[in-house]
Amino acid sequence: MELSAEQREKLFKTLKARFEKHMNRHKGVEWANVQARLESNPAKLWSLHEMERTGGEPDVVGQDMKTGEIVFYDCSAESPKDRRSLCYDREGLEARKSFPPANSAIDMAEEMGIEILTEEEYRALQKLGNFDLKTSSWLKTPSDIRELGGAIFGDRRYNTVFVYHNGAPSYYAARGFRGSLRV
Repeated sequence: MELSAEQREKLFKTLKARFEKHMNRHKGVEWANVQARLESNPAKLWSLHEMERTGGEPDVVGQDMKTGEIVFYDCSAESPKDRRSLCYDREGLEARKSFPPANSAIDMAEEMGIEILTEEEYRALQKLGNFDLKTSSWLKTPSDIRELGGAIFGDRRYNTVFVYHNGAPSYYAARGFRGSLRV
């Protein structure tokens, strides 16, 4: 899926402004390198557009020195507003006996071409600012927990990052998911 020239221009303008406003998130990364990588990868640009469209406010959080990839995370203050009220995954969604939500976090992330943050990535994000003070975000759940029916989520309360669990079929108006994208 490709963006129109107008969508591309608007997204670059938004991403550059956010990049320049939050330089603490990506020390040592130059915007020209970010833009060059994005321009050469339209599929990733579409994924970033989806992150932005759903309220994620994606921003650069670093660069992989081995691969050169630029790493983006959703940096919205709260869990992205158009990615809430979701079960963890398809299996959890199908296990709902009544009132199933429209989608699951894992399925939606896959449709967007992004990955759900791991616990390690979520804790790294929380070192860049205070996120999820009123909401929570599903996190990529280790298979041994998922096999037992659970899924993990994180939030920040009392100036502390907490990671906890729920049944994968559960969903809440204040729980969404944050994604990552490597370009």
